[in-house]
Amino acid sequence: KPLYLLHGELGGSWVWERWLLYFAQRGWEGHALNLRGHFWSENVDLETTSLDDYADDALAGYDALGRPAVVVGHGLGALLALRVAEQRETCGLVLVAPALPRPIRPEPPPHVVRLVPPRFRRELLGWAGTPEQIRRQNPDLTVRDVLRVQHLMGAGSGMARRQMLEGITVDRERIGNGPSLVIGGGIDRLFAEAESERLAEWLGAEYQPFGAHSHYGLVIGEESHLQVTEAVRGFLERGRL
Repeated sequence: KPLYLLHGELGGSWVWERWLLYFAQRGWEGHALNLRGHFWSENVDLETTSLDDYADDALAGYDALGRPAVVVGHGLGALLALRVAEQRETCGLVLVAPALPRPIRPEPPPHVVRLVPPRFRRELLGWAGTPEQIRRQNPDLTVRDVLRVQHLMGAGSGMARRQMLEGITVDRERIGNGPSLVIGGGIDRLFAEAESERLAEWLGAEYQPFGAHSHYGLVIGEESHLQVTEAVRGFLERGRL
């Protein structure tokens, strides 16, 4: 089945480059979307861009495939993947370091939501330091990985981030019963592994933790991505996907 990949905050299709190469070499067709205002997609006013806008992009891209696919999401992209599965027929779900939907998301402190600027960059996510500082917090990444992420990170919508922090409603009953896998990173400083496990329990999904992996190490780490893609390949083969 085709793989449909959705990036998270400040990301783009570049997040999935190594995954696309890995799966293409093993016979899978892959499609990585750029949400509006990210990477090579059209420029928009990010200050007025909402999570619903991103969900519309994710649905439009999925519809363009013309057939059911396995939807893969990272961070905020995992929340969008749930929205796609809620409204379209999918073959399966792979949610990597996912943002949580409202039914199981803890209430955020009001000041955390209030202090998100209308438009933000990597400083808000803790990625504004030197490569050596960043790597100490993300030891599964090489310096080359860190420089690449810092170079390619764009800007993000404050409105969409606030909505993500507050949680958006996802109806579990409307998500199909296809196979699903949730992956958590043990040193993920953006989306804690415990939250990934909570989502897996809520969905009734398989859960695979990677204790030594960071948020970006799960998807772009020069070496660390290989353990994750191997696990995902096993999941796809077991589900005949």
